[in-house]
Amino acid sequence: MNSNSLTNVKAGITAILATLTAFWGWFGWLVIVWVCMMLLDWLIGSAAAAKQGKWSSAKLRAGAWHKGGEVVIVIVALVADWLIGLIVANIPGIKLPFEYTVLLAPLVIVWYIIGELGSLAEHGVTFGAPVPPWLVSALEAGKKAVDTAGDKLSRSEEK
Repeated sequence: MNSNSLTNVKAGITAILATLTAFWGWFGWLVIVWVCMMLLDWLIGSAAAAKQGKWSSAKLRAGAWHKGGEVVIVIVALVADWLIGLIVANIPGIKLPFEYTVLLAPLVIVWYIIGELGSLAEHGVTFGAPVPPWLVSALEAGKKAVDTAGDKLSRSEEK
């Protein structure tokens, strides 16, 4: 492949990604990453179970139900975001110092992405890969940061 062809391919990929970003924005990419992490965790988890001789269709179905539950929770967060936005936009006297678009759903999705990353790391251990302790700490810190942000939103501090 010559230099012009490679440049054209890169320009095409960039144009496609820019178009998708303009269409669905940062939140769309967050959802895409979450869906990809769910699928990857399900597939790698199945491979890890097969490697250990523990694969079963029942566990595969249980994993699918678990992922389906995550989808339901994200839908709940999206509807809650929509409802809050509707209330803020249409009830006189309620004004925020910023434009409300989404808040709950991104927190939920990031929380799930971090959980999927932790699960993928566990699967990596099953395949024999060592996990750096700082990676585990970073994932735990990320999940704790999201939990703290969610707690501040709901004003329900843990005791």
